[in-house]
Amino acid sequence: YLGFRQKLRRHPTISKPEAKMVKILLIQGANLTYLGKREPHIYGTTTAAELDDRMQAHAGAHAYELEIFYTNIEGEAINRIYLAAESGVDGLVMNPAGFSYAGHALRDCLKGAALPYVEVHISNIETRGIHCVLSDVAVGMITGFGLHGYKMGLEAMLHLLAKEQD
Repeated sequence: YLGFRQKLRRHPTISKPEAKMVKILLIQGANLTYLGKREPHIYGTTTAAELDDRMQAHAGAHAYELEIFYTNIEGEAINRIYLAAESGVDGLVMNPAGFSYAGHALRDCLKGAALPYVEVHISNIETRGIHCVLSDVAVGMITGFGLHGYKMGLEAMLHLLAKEQD
């Protein structure tokens, strides 16, 4: 009897497969590489690198994988979104920035890729008279909360993805 119990103890435990880590892609659109320098009265003085550090810290604290992609070229954003859809990214958070005005090809991409999409704008674009052509394909939109809006957008995406699991 004792020998049998010892064998059981030595037997490797069978563990449940680990849950897949959520992957979120954050795309920073045209002109956002210049955060901290460009119109600080609207966008603040935090640099893109400092914002990236904050967002990666958020991802670490909430146990999800975050890729941040900056581009000033709409076609690069389109290619990255399609790649994300094909490679198992779970959701997209994007500040389209300069793509807001005429990003109709990007809008078509968002519809085709069919990733859940949360849109983020640092300033309140409505009060500035800006209409984003991408907003109607977003699940939701965070606007006017400064850089804190990014955390709000990421948390909204985590909430959406958790609801899909239920």
